[in-house]
Amino acid sequence: MKFYPGESALKECRNIEARKCEFMCKYPFWHNENVLIEDCLFTVYSRAAIWYSRDIRMLNTRVEAPKMFREIDGLSLENVTLTNAGETLWNCRDIRLRNVEARNGDYIFMNGQNIDIDGFCLQGNYSFQDAKNVVVCNARLDSKDAFWKTENVTVYDSEITGEYLGWHSKNLKLVNCKISGTQPLCYCTNLILENCTFAEDCDLCFEYSTLEAVVNSDITSIKNPAGGFITANHIGETIIDENCKNPGACHIRTNPETCFAP
Repeated sequence: MKFYPGESALKECRNIEARKCEFMCKYPFWHNENVLIEDCLFTVYSRAAIWYSRDIRMLNTRVEAPKMFREIDGLSLENVTLTNAGETLWNCRDIRLRNVEARNGDYIFMNGQNIDIDGFCLQGNYSFQDAKNVVVCNARLDSKDAFWKTENVTVYDSEITGEYLGWHSKNLKLVNCKISGTQPLCYCTNLILENCTFAEDCDLCFEYSTLEAVVNSDITSIKNPAGGFITANHIGETIIDENCKNPGACHIRTNPETCFAP
């Protein structure tokens, strides 16, 4: 079935199953409940397609439209590709993603809560801003300013590329992750790193952060950490200058034997 240009084709509906449909209309699913969408295409013309809804499940679907999801309670995406994912998944709660790809995804997941992700490829900056209670597994994130001002986020077995990672976060935990980009993980509170590796461009790390970090690689440079400990194979430069807020509160050591096995 094709939904041709127009507005709000399925507004205020419940218990909908849409299979093998093509949407060319704006705002097709607003204020809906209990919706299954499978093997569908949302063209670029179906912008802002699903807002203010509950219990949405999407399978094997291609989304070319921007601003796809807003104010959703209960959302499951599986085998979904979003090619124009800017400003998508804002203010959504109870989200589950499995095998999802998002491109052009600036500001994706802003203000999201209770997010469970396994298998995710993202190209887009400023991801997860102000998100809370997030678990990410097996992801590749190409994202400047990812995880800013987040709370209770854990990332496992993932690659994160992009400068200024995780600034102003609380309870951010990275496990078995590969990290690249300048000035990562500054202004963090209760940061934990387990068995992570840093690329050479990760310089000026951890400024004003409290952390427990076991890094299974070299670190190019560390600047003015606020407290806790850092262990790495080798640290190229440790900068403790007159701007350090708590000199000596962070214990820094290079001891490969204390690192987790690769």
